[in-house]
Amino acid sequence: MRILNVSAQKPDSTGSGVYLAETVRCQLDAGHDAAVIAGVAADDARTLDARAAFFPVRFQTEELPFFVAGMSDRMPYPSTRYRDMTPAMVRAFEAAFARAVDAAVEAFRPDAVLCHHLYLAAAVVRERVAGIPVWALSHSTDLRQMRSHGLQRERIVAAMRRLDGVCALHEEQKREIAQLYGIDPELIRVVGTGFNASVFGPEGRTTPPEGPRADLELVYAGKVAFSKGLMPLMAALDRAGASIEARRPDACAARPALRLRIAGGVGDREEYDAIAAAARACRYPVEFLGRLAHDELAAVYRSADAFVLPSFYEGLPLSVVEAIACGCKAVVTDLPGVRPWLSSRMPAAPVSYVQPPRMRAVDEPCEDDLPAFERALSDAIAGLPDAPDAAVDASALSWEHVSERIVGLLSSRPTR
Repeated sequence: MRILNVSAQKPDSTGSGVYLAETVRCQLDAGHDAAVIAGVAADDARTLDARAAFFPVRFQTEELPFFVAGMSDRMPYPSTRYRDMTPAMVRAFEAAFARAVDAAVEAFRPDAVLCHHLYLAAAVVRERVAGIPVWALSHSTDLRQMRSHGLQRERIVAAMRRLDGVCALHEEQKREIAQLYGIDPELIRVVGTGFNASVFGPEGRTTPPEGPRADLELVYAGKVAFSKGLMPLMAALDRAGASIEARRPDACAARPALRLRIAGGVGDREEYDAIAAAARACRYPVEFLGRLAHDELAAVYRSADAFVLPSFYEGLPLSVVEAIACGCKAVVTDLPGVRPWLSSRMPAAPVSYVQPPRMRAVDEPCEDDLPAFERALSDAIAGLPDAPDAAVDASALSWEHVSERIVGLLSSRPTR
């Protein structure tokens, strides 16, 4: 097949960016031809597989004199919030992506188009492309945008209802898409997420590179932001560490009860500074590693005992799958759709789930619920040393399998 992949944001740096880049790699490895339209900054170097045809839409230019539009309100690079876009910005965005779509369709002649996010760029594609199947894949941040403000809402909904098909990450998200956009559930297929099995695996598990090993080595990977639950995590660490210390032999007193390593980029500088200040106030060591390449992140996972993701909002976080594939136990917020999907794909996965606080907005927790959330998070972390290890075969969750499912849908007879 000849597959045109479309994203309004950068094809790296975020979960959806990794999803796009990895599935494009797999399309090419499987013998398909692939092309990509993506939003990038004016001076961004190419990060995509060199075998893919690339039609960049460059922001911070005369044509688009603002930052790349971000599907999250806090991106790990300078970005424009959709809610802040003026009518003139929307017109410029639409014109730039329309030109890229027209150029890609004429030069590449795709057999199918796959848009990432059911949002504004996908609406432009659906409105301009005729005679070619157009699908879109949700990463949940698009649903959050739709629930948060009304930018081009009616136009987006109308276009999404005319898609040939929709890919969802899990069953709960499928139900949300059907309700939010009014799309026939029969047009929505669950494809899940994946991981790079050639990078993330348990072979060569190591000790942390510096300092004495803690009783419990923790790792978090993702954006350093309030919405990821990092402030409650900082509050939970001291209580969890004290509980671990109370149960261990006196001979272990010279080493820390726990240590947390945080891998991820800065979203909002004020949020990052507040989280860093809370980390410095912790009794136990917290290290900020910054953004890491995949092989570096895999090495950090392999040096850890457990992965922790206390996020208030997620689609289907591939970081959990990567960490478990590297041999980590996991503590994650019990967000809609995540537990059923993981339980069905990795039934033996050593995952502890923590009930999230109630939310007053899409990713803003009710303050009154945070003390209970912090206690539950602390208890789950404190229980990790006694939790049994579990060898998990994650091979069925490789990007190759995910890409194969998606290509199978794109190559099927049109659903309309």
